[in-house]
Amino acid sequence: MKSKGYRFERELVHMLWKSGFAAIRSPASGSMSYPVPDIIAGNGRRYIAIEVKMRANLPVYIPKEDVDNLVKFSEVFGAEPFIAVRIPNEGWRFLCLNDLKRTKNGYKVDDDVFYSGLEFDELVGNMRQKRLF
Repeated sequence: MKSKGYRFERELVHMLWKSGFAAIRSPASGSMSYPVPDIIAGNGRRYIAIEVKMRANLPVYIPKEDVDNLVKFSEVFGAEPFIAVRIPNEGWRFLCLNDLKRTKNGYKVDDDVFYSGLEFDELVGNMRQKRLF
């Protein structure tokens, strides 16, 4: 699964560059004593830190430590933190941390959370999604 994860992180970096953001993938995420997200991106006006999760289906469980490290990095760097989840045949969704559901050991992304997340074009400011409530 790790090699697939790297592939999807690289895919997201390319998408960000094509949308006017400079972006890098941090191969050290999870292997350093510092809190480092999977991807850091910015366009001079907006900076985002992204922790990437790719799974075959929902729900996706996220360890508390991953979210805590994303928050720490984002606060120091001045970035907006997002969890990016990619599900085959569903594409990418970008989740604000407040939208995640708490579990005993961390957080959960279920159908409700996933489908309420931002689509890529919304994240980069190319469109506004119309939602029915």
